[in-house]
Amino acid sequence: MAATVKLPKFGLTMEEATINEWVVGVGEAIEQGQTLATIESEKVEMELPSPASGIVAEHLVAVGETVPLGTPVAVIVADAAELESYEPRGG
Repeated sequence: MAATVKLPKFGLTMEEATINEWVVGVGEAIEQGQTLATIESEKVEMELPSPASGIVAEHLVAVGETVPLGTPVAVIVADAAELESYEPRGG
């Protein structure tokens, strides 16, 4: 089952963040808690941990793009079979 990764709130005043780097690329395996991306908000860089283990199926937000909290930023699927049948949302 695919897991949608949403931009979480890291600070009290955080309202949006910018994707600085995708640490794990599309098609690569990831473990729960592993850094998926680095993000920046209010001049503070943070790591965005993966909420699930699996394979990164899609990045929904481009590097350098700033998005509000709760925005879906990536999709993680359970395994290679699910990746093969995954239809990208276009991000």
